[in-house]
Amino acid sequence: MTPLSFDNVGTLLDRTTRLLKAHFQRAFREANIDITPEQWVVLDHLFKAGASSQTDLANGTFKDAPTVSRIIDKLAGKKLVERKRFPNDRRRYQVDLTVRGREVHELLLPRVEELRVQAWSGLTLQDYEELTRVLDTIRDNFPE
Repeated sequence: MTPLSFDNVGTLLDRTTRLLKAHFQRAFREANIDITPEQWVVLDHLFKAGASSQTDLANGTFKDAPTVSRIIDKLAGKKLVERKRFPNDRRRYQVDLTVRGREVHELLLPRVEELRVQAWSGLTLQDYEELTRVLDTIRDNFPE
């Protein structure tokens, strides 16, 4: 199948991503929490997965290693995460939430869930499955 024009698909994806990020950023600001949506993704991953290596964080959040490193630096500066040496490998670090990081996650999670529900309003589970299938297919068309 050759579409007549997919010129605006990237624009639509970018516009939607920017809109979602803006709403998440506004919600964080309204909660008086100084984090970005990208930082939230790392915080949330650590909450769900527990202490992780930077490589595992990069893979689990679909971000490149330098970006994850910068995000961890920012979160550590805000006392939301901490780096610790791996017990059996002194060359590597694992990253974990601090007590404050867990508190921030608990505070923001209800608002994040509200925004997710709002974003999917009027859409079905089948819509979600189809969207993820299409996006996965596009991604698979461009192997790394």
